[in-house]
Amino acid sequence: MRIGVLTGGGDCPGLNAVIRAVVRRAEVGFGDELVGIADGWRGLLEGRTLPLDVERCRGILPRGGTILGTSRTNPYAAPDGPARVLATAAELGLDAIVAIGGEDTLGVAHRLAAEGLAVVGVPKTIDNDLAGTELTFGFHTAVQTATEAIDRLHTTAESHDRVIVCEVMGRHAGWIATYAGIAGGATAILVPEEPFDLDEVCEVLRVRHAKGRYASIVVVAEGAVPKEGTLTLAAAELDAFGHPRLGGIAAVLAPEIERRTGIETRMTILGHIQRGGSPTAFDRVLATRFGVAAAEAVHDGAFDQMVALRAGQIVRVPLAEALAAPKHLDPELLHGVADWFRG
Repeated sequence: MRIGVLTGGGDCPGLNAVIRAVVRRAEVGFGDELVGIADGWRGLLEGRTLPLDVERCRGILPRGGTILGTSRTNPYAAPDGPARVLATAAELGLDAIVAIGGEDTLGVAHRLAAEGLAVVGVPKTIDNDLAGTELTFGFHTAVQTATEAIDRLHTTAESHDRVIVCEVMGRHAGWIATYAGIAGGATAILVPEEPFDLDEVCEVLRVRHAKGRYASIVVVAEGAVPKEGTLTLAAAELDAFGHPRLGGIAAVLAPEIERRTGIETRMTILGHIQRGGSPTAFDRVLATRFGVAAAEAVHDGAFDQMVALRAGQIVRVPLAEALAAPKHLDPELLHGVADWFRG
């Protein structure tokens, strides 16, 4: 078979590990020919490809980013986009495509599958908010990066008797904020699933500092929102998929916390540092398992499906099921665990 491989959406630690595994299983195990598609769905719109074989993939396992490049291009944003993708795939002689990405990339894959494209999905998002799989690769690395940053923020906060607001990624779900907040000993964790009352947060901080604990870390997911009427946030611009461009809530919260509490407050936005760098061992293994399973799914004709992790096993899930709704944070983590360490 001749199989195309693409990576779409934001970059993520572990993408290269998936690419390597797809290539190794398909080329060595099945005798397939692999074609790298440049910059996600844009590559199929523009007919741009890269060489992709076992030799090309040597040494990429620990590398962050993606050797194929990526973009947030949405073929359905152009009237002839889907037709151009299908025509390019036919011109390249592709029997199938492995699409590695999150909600948007796999959403396009699902729509194109309905139009006849043979595609298998691999779930990718550091936010860990994709349904159908217990974990997505990249999440573990992002949490580790955020936790290490929070550890460092503790020492500088203690030195200056400050509150520090640390913003992490998480558009729809607070998985990174909650895991990193618990692991890093945060005073408060603010997530998209539950609108926050900043006055309540400030009261926790005042009580804590009154007891002589002069350093507090507030971890906030970029998609967290205040309860209606408690704080005003500016409307965000929309991206190509209609999602708000998030980031910057910490810059609003820090001066407001200082104004309401009188405690010196600073902020740090981790931003793309969470996406970069070498994946953890856990993410390398998970990404490798996903890649091997994706190549096998292609040969089984399991199209319009996504490989996923469930109960420690790699399974196949219909893309429609994976895309039905975001996977929100388990409230037990926030209230059954994190709340006991609040304040």
